[in-house]
Amino acid sequence: MSESGADDRYDTGMRIRRSVLGDAHVDRASQAVTPFDADFQRFITEGAWGSVWSRPGLTKRERSLITIALLAALGHHDEVAMHVRATANTGATPEDVKEAMLHVAVYAGVPAANAAIKVAKSAYAGMAEGGADRQEKTK
Repeated sequence: MSESGADDRYDTGMRIRRSVLGDAHVDRASQAVTPFDADFQRFITEGAWGSVWSRPGLTKRERSLITIALLAALGHHDEVAMHVRATANTGATPEDVKEAMLHVAVYAGVPAANAAIKVAKSAYAGMAEGGADRQEKTK
């Protein structure tokens, strides 16, 4: 692939990442990049955000719910919280997330769903107290 193709995918990824996670989150993450993780950060921006989240086949709401369910099933609680907070930008509702957690319980196990529900409840409580950005800063 040409360097301009990778740059286009990075730019697209950064645009989508900002639209989902918010400028404040992405700015903080960008400021924390070091030489050690710079390649990894570029990889997730190009791959996850620029190649997958940017595809036309699913809406941001649908991708958000799939992502939350997969992260919950895998026990990645910090990422579950981040993506629950991102629902403020993707259009997924708490009712949508609740339904996704029921799927997690059936297909990945009740303990995985139970733990993720606790994380989601905490994320929603933080959002209600001070908004998604404030909650992210206190993490």
